[in-house]
Amino acid sequence: MAQRADVPTDDAAPDAPAATGRPLVVDLDTALLRTGLGTEAFLHLLATRPLLAVRTAGAIGAGRAALAGRIADLVVLDATSLPLDTGMLAALREQAAQGRPIYLAASADARHVAALAAMLGFVSGSFGAEGGTRFAGVQRAQRLVAAFGPGGFDLVGTVPPQDPIRAAAAGILAPETLRAGDAAQDASASARPARWRAALAAMRPHQWLKNVLIFIPVFAAHAFGWPLLAAMLAFVSFSLCASSVYILNDLLDLAGDRTHPRKRHRPFAAGRIAPAWGAAMVPALLITAFVLALALPAAFAGVLGLYFLSTCAYSLVLKRRLLVDVVMLACLYGTRMVAGAAATGIVISDWLIAFATFLFFSLALVKRSAELTALKAAGSGDPVGRAYRIADLPLLQTMALASGYVAVLILALYVTSADVRPLYGHPSTLWLLCVLLLYWVSRICLLTHRGAMHDDPVIFAVTDRVSQIVVLSGALVVAASI
Repeated sequence: MAQRADVPTDDAAPDAPAATGRPLVVDLDTALLRTGLGTEAFLHLLATRPLLAVRTAGAIGAGRAALAGRIADLVVLDATSLPLDTGMLAALREQAAQGRPIYLAASADARHVAALAAMLGFVSGSFGAEGGTRFAGVQRAQRLVAAFGPGGFDLVGTVPPQDPIRAAAAGILAPETLRAGDAAQDASASARPARWRAALAAMRPHQWLKNVLIFIPVFAAHAFGWPLLAAMLAFVSFSLCASSVYILNDLLDLAGDRTHPRKRHRPFAAGRIAPAWGAAMVPALLITAFVLALALPAAFAGVLGLYFLSTCAYSLVLKRRLLVDVVMLACLYGTRMVAGAAATGIVISDWLIAFATFLFFSLALVKRSAELTALKAAGSGDPVGRAYRIADLPLLQTMALASGYVAVLILALYVTSADVRPLYGHPSTLWLLCVLLLYWVSRICLLTHRGAMHDDPVIFAVTDRVSQIVVLSGALVVAASI
């Protein structure tokens, strides 16, 4: 039975066919929606109530329709932010404006399909799985024939040759055909990037720049040769593991990303690649990372596993906890440095641990401040799925600056300590490092306050020209001190 968009109940009857044409049934999964309603609902449940989501997944034993119904009992899906094919949407609006009844159909639970139909406004009704009965194959054909009669409707979507719907419908329209018939549609608006290119973008290779922190123990100990080669292999392994985490985090934060001025362009949030791809990429990348780790000391694999578990905890729970999230971010920065030490066998000094703790905490606060600043500038209100408010921004910026200055103080204390003399012949020259770091921390906090920090601060440090000059100057200072 079709569900009316304005009254989404089980006993609502479909509108009578308009004189201008047969009812047009839109297959959401292949023609209009760039994701899956059922997948979106399950990911939302997994992100907000992970333990309940795992228990609910057990309903798959009763069939997909039963699982979809159980998830629909627990999740009210926000249809306003779902990624739709804008070209198809424009074509459907034109068809509806000409008086043709439009119906949505999907294998997802009927309640979620009806929610999307109600949001669109021009849809006459909807079909989906209900009562434990799936909406696919023979069942789909039978329900549409019962609603419209044999040959009483057209269907737009990608349909396999053997699908019974071909015999039930008057015509099967390819999505590209309907979009091409819309003269007002800009073809570029509905063009989708190649899946592999979108998959690569989802891995966020630019974020691998953060993993240069793995090399810190090598450079701090002046240990090159084999330790440097081991650090390079650790860099590749850690990057693949990090990519698996980025994808998992994107899948769990779809709703929040779609309301963010920049994150809404990420591949999964924008619908450029299906969440099912992400579900396959996560284990593939993770397994490859640990296979590479077999060539390094076992301690590195342990740190890699700790990093993955920590990031999962962050994605599922900790990122929604006030200040716990920035502490965890700082720890994740530090884990990269520990991974470098584990891969090379270099022992990290207490000075480096203390320095990194405060510097990484400062960078984590800068990252969170930058996100709030962007939301404030866009007028988007408080962030979704976070414990912060726009009003917290001044305090977070102050904390970031204070923590960065403590890192400068620790560096100054190290320069005057006895531990510096065995490594440097002219340790007094290292005071220039304090000046450079003081300038850089102050500048990065000021840029964040101005809304000019558009990425992770570590990536910013690697790509920003001024930061590059500061790093090069620091390297020259260290060389002159040896």
